[in-house]
Amino acid sequence: MLLIAGLGNPGPQYAGHRHNIGFMAIDEIHRDPSFRPWTKKFKGEISEGQIGAEKVLLLKPLTFMNESGASVGDAMRFYKLEPGQVIVLHDELDLAPAKVRVKTGGGNGGHNGLRSIDAHIGKDYRRVRLGIGHPGSKERVHGHVLSDFHKVDREWLEPLLEAVARNVEILVKGEDALFMNRLQLALDSNEPPSAKGSSGGAAMRDGSKGQSHIRQARQAPSQTAPAGTQPTGMMADMLKRLFGRD
Repeated sequence: MLLIAGLGNPGPQYAGHRHNIGFMAIDEIHRDPSFRPWTKKFKGEISEGQIGAEKVLLLKPLTFMNESGASVGDAMRFYKLEPGQVIVLHDELDLAPAKVRVKTGGGNGGHNGLRSIDAHIGKDYRRVRLGIGHPGSKERVHGHVLSDFHKVDREWLEPLLEAVARNVEILVKGEDALFMNRLQLALDSNEPPSAKGSSGGAAMRDGSKGQSHIRQARQAPSQTAPAGTQPTGMMADMLKRLFGRD
């Protein structure tokens, strides 16, 4: 069994923040039909499912970023897992937007979520570092990570999240270099990621089920809404916060 945790801050006011890209990625993985609905446990939201031959527990800590380790540690100990069976998806300032690196162990780079996890389970877990870019100066870091992605970021954010979910089986198998290569190929291509083949479970979806929740919500007005109306609901509100109106 593997534990895959995505880091972020709970609550709608934080949903579109760069700091929450870990939550966004884990939500995209959760779209695979093998996963159960979210339930609350271990100071977070959890969902059990299957990726390839591996049983997987998805976790979104609800402790706020600085206490992420309390949730990850509780889940790891309950299932009697070792740190090497834990994968953490998180935002990374020191990588350009859309760049992804996977590593085991090492320092926390000033990331408070990783610092908390280190304190609770040690450092020997795998980290999927999702690049959000650096604002250029230390003084601007806080405002950068705790602000929404810009509208222009949709050009790389959506393909990145789709590619992570579509290739997560490779990550689960421990083929980190191949996982990073597949993500780079997906982002370098102009073809929509949901239209390509893959080895992951999410790739077997087609039509609207093969598209990310962001893509589906953005397309929904032209497919279902009468002329002159605007999309409503939680997803529409999130998109307005993320990207503004087209």
